[in-house]
Amino acid sequence: MPMRSVYLDYASTTPMDPRVLEAMQPFHRERFGNPSSVHAFGQSARQAVDEARESIARAIGARDAEEIVFTSGATEADNFALIGAAYANEGRGRHLIISPVEHHAVLEPARFLESRGFELTLLPVDGTGRVDPAAVRRAIRSDTILASVMHSNNEIGTLQPVADIGRITREAGVIFHCDAAQGLGIVPIDVQALGVDLLSMSAHKRYGPKGVGALYIRKGTPLVRFLHGGSHERNRRAGTHNVPGIVGFGEAVRLALEVMEEEAARLRALRGRMIARLLVLDGVRLNGHLTERLPGNVNISFRSADSESLLLALDLAGVAASSGSACTSGSLEPSHVLSAIGLDPETAAGTLRFSLGRWTTEEEIDDVLAILPGILEQVRSAAIDTR
Repeated sequence: MPMRSVYLDYASTTPMDPRVLEAMQPFHRERFGNPSSVHAFGQSARQAVDEARESIARAIGARDAEEIVFTSGATEADNFALIGAAYANEGRGRHLIISPVEHHAVLEPARFLESRGFELTLLPVDGTGRVDPAAVRRAIRSDTILASVMHSNNEIGTLQPVADIGRITREAGVIFHCDAAQGLGIVPIDVQALGVDLLSMSAHKRYGPKGVGALYIRKGTPLVRFLHGGSHERNRRAGTHNVPGIVGFGEAVRLALEVMEEEAARLRALRGRMIARLLVLDGVRLNGHLTERLPGNVNISFRSADSESLLLALDLAGVAASSGSACTSGSLEPSHVLSAIGLDPETAAGTLRFSLGRWTTEEEIDDVLAILPGILEQVRSAAIDTR
């Protein structure tokens, strides 16, 4: 009989915090105005958008709330950052530097730009997925206009040395973009200390609504407009504001900061408990940095087992996990992140990501750890039988 449902895929998306939903409700009915309208309904909505903008700006240490531009999510923010910066600065050069473990929302616009004549350098990473800042320094050329290195990896949870990279790009006069969708609200992020010029964010990774995100644009950073239309967002991003979503984003970030230190400590303890119990199993490997990783990330490879069979068996038992990024879960190709850190295809094919969150309990972790050895044995036995 399946056990109670256990959700361990918080890196894919998070359930909305009830307090966030409550904050959003009035903007679906009573305060439904368009923020661009001059009447009272519109100005009420405009005030709510401005308050959310200020909340997010404070959360990342932005000096001016107007440096926050709302988008439909981190994917749009990443595309806006790369394509907007590339075309705004192509008179200075056409060389871009990207880490190979970025989310596809960064890699794909980078490849698009490459197909349009820009030159792309992929940085090396070590076995934990970290970029060496010295490699960034070596990659910078006189025609380099942009470097993009994520804050924390969505698959293996590794935290990057962003501040060190930021100092190097600042000295070289290179625009620095950082995808912080996974790290916002769970680990401290300060755009001044990190030295980033562009920072992508998402609401649904931190107990907010789907379909809303933001891009921090440091004042003075040249950026070509990505969406054309009206003069919304100070003429930087066209489209009527998603007021309920923006309000929910602001509230989710505000709540996350209130509990960030306590929540991160609790998740690290649960993460450590899970990793310690898994590593005693035969043929198990932990991926990512041991300590410099997201508090709730557990990325494990199981030798002689395939992730699809493991996930199906776990799902039948009531456990939701993943094999990596939700955006590429249907792909048969090995994860580009696991390939970049040196995993062979067979090891990569047996990899699961367990991501813990606000409502994960110690009892749930123990329940999963109790059934996983049996599932692993079944999957390995089935693989032997089919050879």
